[in-house]
Amino acid sequence: VQLQACGGGLVQAGGSLRLSCAPSGRAFSDYAVGWFRQAPGKEREFVSAITWNGEGSYYIEAVKGRFTISRDNGKQMIYLLMDGLKPEDTAVYYCARDRSTHLSGVRFGEYFYDIWGQGTEVTVSS
Repeated sequence: VQLQACGGGLVQAGGSLRLSCAPSGRAFSDYAVGWFRQAPGKEREFVSAITWNGEGSYYIEAVKGRFTISRDNGKQMIYLLMDGLKPEDTAVYYCARDRSTHLSGVRFGEYFYDIWGQGTEVTVSS
C-alpha cells in the first residue's frame, strides 16, 4: 500500500485549499489516518488525524477551527480542508496511515504511522 497526497499549491493568506490522500492498495478503511506537515527549516509536526470510521478527529491548536479532516471510505479518500490559511501554514503536508486497525481514537506520534505519502507542498503568501 502506498499513499498519494495531492491538492497543494500557492494561495494568498485567507484562502482555502483541500488536500486529498488516496491509497494505491486496499486495507485503508480500517486504519486511522493522519496529516503531518514540515515547514522549511523545521521538524515535521502532527496536524490532524481521523479515526478509521470517521467518528473521531483531532487537530492541533494552531489549526483548530480552520482545518477540517474527513474521509470517504467508500471512495478510499481522506481530505483535509484548509480554510483561513496563514503564512505560517506554509509547509509540505504528508498523509500517513496508522499501523494499527480499528483504534477508538487517534495517535499523534510519527512512530505510530507506518505508511506515508510523498507530500504535497502548500505555500501561503501574505
